[in-house]
Amino acid sequence: FTKSGIMVGLGETREEVMQVMDDMRSAGVDFITIGQYLQPTRKHAAIDRFVTPDEFKSYETIARAKGFLMVSSSPLTRSSHHAGEDFARLKAARAAKAR
Repeated sequence: FTKSGIMVGLGETREEVMQVMDDMRSAGVDFITIGQYLQPTRKHAAIDRFVTPDEFKSYETIARAKGFLMVSSSPLTRSSHHAGEDFARLKAARAAKAR
């Protein structure tokens, strides 16, 4: 299984997010995480904007339609949280798809 993630809110366009999803699927990524970038310190890149909950839901719907087996898309999504649980769900999703 492969997993990758992106942070949004840094000035990217919706089209760029769609292209990254396509690139990830072409590379065989099964699980995508999409979360809001939060500036850790003033020395880091500033937040361009806060992505709305509806936009995160839209990204989730689109990612599933593109064939990702698992999608986590919300303002507080982080790629490492719940990794063990995510792996078990991903394994079950892949088995169900193979049937």
